[in-house]
Amino acid sequence: MCELLGMSANVPTDICFSFKGLRERGGRVGPHKDGWGVAFYEQKGVCIFKDPQPSYESEIARLVSDYPIKSNAVIAHVRQANRGRIGMENTHPFSRELWGRNWTYAHNGQLSGYADLPIDRFTPVGTTDSERAFCYLMSALDNRFPNRPSRRISAFNFLQKEAKKLNKLGVFNMLITDGEYLLAFCSTKLQWITRRAPFGKAHLSDIDVDIDFSTETTPNDIVTVIATEPLTGNERWHKMLPGEGQVFRFGEPL
Repeated sequence: MCELLGMSANVPTDICFSFKGLRERGGRVGPHKDGWGVAFYEQKGVCIFKDPQPSYESEIARLVSDYPIKSNAVIAHVRQANRGRIGMENTHPFSRELWGRNWTYAHNGQLSGYADLPIDRFTPVGTTDSERAFCYLMSALDNRFPNRPSRRISAFNFLQKEAKKLNKLGVFNMLITDGEYLLAFCSTKLQWITRRAPFGKAHLSDIDVDIDFSTETTPNDIVTVIATEPLTGNERWHKMLPGEGQVFRFGEPL
């Protein structure tokens, strides 16, 4: 299995603190040593860093964990390979264009019968069940809405229904975003926390690092972090139920 990390915020925010915790799980305190990746949105643009090396010993991951890249939406992933070789083409997150927007996705789990999923014009580059499922979701979205829907939340509600179908093929914990909306779908494990004023201190569970968010934020900031397992030990996280989906927009759960 793999681990997921997502962020949705109402102001450009860095994810250095949370990513430091995820980085440790990429081969040091967890078995997820088969690659890692992270996608940062800047308005409609997206910047993706990937490395098939374990994140805890990756110099690129160290840079990402220390350099404050500001973003409203982030998706990150550390991989434990079960489908497809260890390599850049099979490293999450994956990205595709639809309606003039970059869509980015990462998956935790394992599917059966995925080779039969219809994909139309969205073709996988690698050989994972995860990327095939992503291409299926994008194809289903494109077929359901030949033109961009006037309310993009409709697209994410549709994706949630499709995620429930994929969940019947195995384990399908998933994050997907277009840079404004972010959908988290829980098959087995996924939790989230929304931080807003009054901000307090947080301490990472996997490494001795803490932060006082009150010194890093303004009273108007709203930041939601989603993770496979809670990254902090002194905060209360919301545990999602199997089969539950949750959409976030600029930090707010909808």
